[in-house]
Amino acid sequence: MPRLGRPRALFFDWHGTLADTFEAMYRAVEEMLPELGALGLQARLLPPGGARLPEHEALVAHVRANRDLPREVKRARRISRTEIFEILFGADDEAKHVAHEAFDRCYARHVGEVLPFEPGVRAMLGRLRAAGLRTGLLTNRRRALFSGELRRVDQGGWQDLFDVLVCGDDVPRRKPAPDMVLRALRELGLPAGPEVWFVGDSTTDVIAAREAGVRAIFYNGAKWDPQQLVRIFPPEHPPEAIAGNFSALEDLALPPLRRA
Repeated sequence: MPRLGRPRALFFDWHGTLADTFEAMYRAVEEMLPELGALGLQARLLPPGGARLPEHEALVAHVRANRDLPREVKRARRISRTEIFEILFGADDEAKHVAHEAFDRCYARHVGEVLPFEPGVRAMLGRLRAAGLRTGLLTNRRRALFSGELRRVDQGGWQDLFDVLVCGDDVPRRKPAPDMVLRALRELGLPAGPEVWFVGDSTTDVIAAREAGVRAIFYNGAKWDPQQLVRIFPPEHPPEAIAGNFSALEDLALPPLRRA
């Protein structure tokens, strides 16, 4: 864990970082994948040999043949729908937009219980704010869907924990594009730079942070081992720090001797 200096603001991803919505997310992905042909997306899947990693190649091949997710992906619950669409469609932004829109329609039918990803998330966010840090939440979820989840998590009470909220339909491009980070910076009147951190659990979050010019902090909630972590990040977009839990993140942002 490097010492990065005290931040002025921390932006957080939602799913897989602050909140656990894996059950509804995977159900929605499984519902929309059989629609790939009708959506015009089957032919836009990455061609054989186009994926960066062998496991990504296997995922694309499985979806192309079966139009569902491999059992091991669903069992591991490590990658989000955004990462799945990045793997399936690569740089085809139009295809990913269509996929996200279809996912949102399906997700609205499955959204249910929303749990904090770790115990004590609300308290951690409160301590960051009490120490004078600005906080933001950046999610690829459509705002109408996200607003309901935010009201339900922890039986309510998280709405006042963030200075800025940016959702997937607030910007032209979802993560991994930097649009959401840049919008949050504009709304808070902050410049991009090392005093703003974006904390997320996926390569897409790290890429968005790096492209926007803020610090990329990877939250390893999925407990990837070191060998896997070396492989999953594109060489040009590594995180600047990795936190295995929120206690480690809090120590990084507010060193214990300086919290008071």
